[in-house]
Amino acid sequence: MEEKTVSKIHKVLLQNRKSGSFSGIIDVLSFDVSEILLETELGMLLIKGNDLHVNRLTLEKGEIDVEGRIDSLAYSDVNTYNNKNESFFGRIFK
Repeated sequence: MEEKTVSKIHKVLLQNRKSGSFSGIIDVLSFDVSEILLETELGMLLIKGNDLHVNRLTLEKGEIDVEGRIDSLAYSDVNTYNNKNESFFGRIFK
């Protein structure tokens, strides 16, 4: 029997490090002015920066728009994040 591969779509559009549009978002786990932690179709996404604001969030469509100074985007596996025996930062930066 042949297995079908489901294509997961996740897009990142970053404009001048001042705004970003993201699709393929499953959930927003946490956010403040310096960090936003998202669960995406392809793993966890940690957005770091300054003066970050969520302008639009549509979880039904899996979309989010972010403004502020975006300094970094870091991905990790969902399984790594769900390992409860490690610290929060240990799970994110493994």
